[in-house]
This record gives sequence, C-alpha cells and structure tokens, in this order.
Amino acid sequence: MGFTGIQRVVLLASVVAAFLAVVAHAAYFPVGFNENYASSTNAEHTQVLNGGEVVNLVLDQSSAAAFGSKGLYLFGAIGMNIKLVPGNSAGTVTAYYLSSGGDHHDELDFEFLGNVSGQPYTLQTNVFARGVGGREQRISLWFDPTAEFHSYSVRWTREIIIFFVDDTPIRVFRNNEDLGVPFPNAQPVGIYASLWDGSAWATQGGRYPINWAAAPFVASFQGFGVDGCEVAGGNIAYCAAGPANAWWNAGQYQYLTQQQIAALKNVQSNYLVYDYCTDRVRYPNEPAECSKNWYG
Repeated sequence: MGFTGIQRVVLLASVVAAFLAVVAHAAYFPVGFNENYASSTNAEHTQVLNGGEVVNLVLDQSSAAAFGSKGLYLFGAIGMNIKLVPGNSAGTVTAYYLSSGGDHHDELDFEFLGNVSGQPYTLQTNVFARGVGGREQRISLWFDPTAEFHSYSVRWTREIIIFFVDDTPIRVFRNNEDLGVPFPNAQPVGIYASLWDGSAWATQGGRYPINWAAAPFVASFQGFGVDGCEVAGGNIAYCAAGPANAWWNAGQYQYLTQQQIAALKNVQSNYLVYDYCTDRVRYPNEPAECSKNWYG
C-alpha cells in the first residue's frame, strides 16, 4: 500500500524520533535523585528540590558540596544536565566524574573551571586508566552554561569512550591496549558531583581566587537516570563480558560517525585551549594514543 505525502512525513518523523531515542539511550530517565544517588554533604549544601527533580550544590566558606551514586557501573551512557555557577565564578570548580577509587583507579572527569564575569567557562576533561592520568584537555564552551541546563555525558563501551556536550562529541578515548595504553574496562565506577574551592589553580593558574563576598555559589543538576550496566553483588564479570543484548556491545556504538568526526574536529580547531597531546614540556614524545583519539 502506498503512502500519502503527509503519511510519509509522519513516518519519517517517527523514525527520526526513534533514532534520537536510541542515540540518547535514556541517560536522562525522569527518575528522582534519591533513586540512584545520595547526598555526601548536609542539606544546606546539597539541596534536593522538587521531589528530587533538581539538586543544587552550594559552596560557601564553611563547606564544599557533593553527592554520589548508590551503585557502581561498568559501561553505558552516563550523564547529567548541569547549570553552572553564574556571575563571578572565579576559583570555583564544578566537577562531574566517574571513578572506581583505589591506587590504580579508573576515572573519567568533567571539571568546569570558573572565571571572572564575562569570560567563558573552561571545561577540563581527563582520563585515568589503572591509576595513570595526566591526560588533560581543556576547551572553551561556545555557549553560556549558566543560563540554562546542558547535558554532559559519556558513552562508554569496551572499544571507545566519547565525551559529549549536549550531542556534540568533544573528546574521544579509544581502546588502544594494542599500543600498550591501558583502557578503563575492568573496574566499576561510582558517579559523583561536587562543587569546591579550586582557587590555587582553577582560574588562569590561580591568578583569580574565589571572591567569598559573592558566596554562596550554586550549581544545579538534573537528569538522574543511568543507562548502564550496574554491578550488583560484586559481579563484575557479568558487566565486563557484557549482556548479549546490551546496546553498548552493538557495533555501531564502537566508533564515531563521519558527522561526529567532523564535529569533533571542529571542537579541536575552534575551542581547544590545552591538549596534553601537544604539550612537549610534559611529554617530549607524543603519547601513543593521541593521533587515534583525534582521528588524525
């Protein structure tokens, strides 16, 4: 049976919507904060609002602020919507990260480095694998991250880790174990957020510390769903091998599309302000993974 023009438009729209839903992987299920997370600081500094729909982290001179996940995860789509500290945020660090803990820990970091009013936020990302980090990259954000919520997430599979800002890939860390580069694939991680005083280094190397007269500083979070493999009862092997029907084992999630590669290269060309890969003081020889991670 043929389709009318209107039917074709409706069908196309439904296909596009389904595709976008698959891409998003429901990392932002509308679940309350308390379902997957718990406060790490008191109710004054970790404010759970609207029945757990929104959480404010509040930094003042008496305390930093933080929360963390109840469960541990290995692979999946993990992210959150964040609205950063407005105004003069110099010296503040808003952190959203995944970490396994321990001396040989794995960790994936988003760190938002505050700035003086009118200057762009810097987003620093880092990757630790088996205790080895030192892989900092910094970009300037191309929008005002204090005006509204934006999503910050990772897609983490056995072959690739992609950092996203909204739907734009800003960084890739591929599995280069064949080159002797460790890859996070065996340690389950907790999910954490914090707001703290980074005056010593965060804003232009510590040139601009926190102005406590502007306190309290508030960063807001929402979107507390997690679409990943939760390690239950210490059964790491189940998640490491991957359930047969887990989306993160599907082939199309082990690489970037050509469109995503173009978007990544645009970030590299126009918004990258620091890359450990090109820092010859720290690394006289380019680290083995760098050319592959930038799709060079």
